[in-house]
Amino acid sequence: MEKQRRLLTIKQILASHTITTQSELASAMRKEGFKTTQATLSRDMKELGIAWVYTPSGAKYMLSPEQEEERLTTLIGFEIEKIEANETIVVIKTLPGRAQGVAEIIDHLRLPTVLGTLAGDNTVFILPRSVKKIKETVNALREVLEKNK
Repeated sequence: MEKQRRLLTIKQILASHTITTQSELASAMRKEGFKTTQATLSRDMKELGIAWVYTPSGAKYMLSPEQEEERLTTLIGFEIEKIEANETIVVIKTLPGRAQGVAEIIDHLRLPTVLGTLAGDNTVFILPRSVKKIKETVNALREVLEKNK
């Protein structure tokens, strides 16, 4: 469990900060409460498929596009508490303060049965493309959730 939390934290840091050295990453990890060695970070980065990428603004560590997709769906697995539906809408209950992030992830997944999302603090409303697709939408969301718990 600790390793999974550490890997998730590395992904979150790389997604939200420009990290150009392993020492910067180690410092960011310390701020998040992790005491990791350079060797551990190297192994974790290799496992996560993190690449040293040259961009117009300079070189930095980045997740590969496949890893970015995995990062998003992994976050869903940790933040969703419950998925429910009635005849017209799907409702997701999240950890407090995480509904907007979950809605953004669901939007990014571009599920074919989802027309759009609306988020509050801990609740996401998901409007399906068709009320006939409610069950299919719930099943797709549960599949993503179960795959990443």
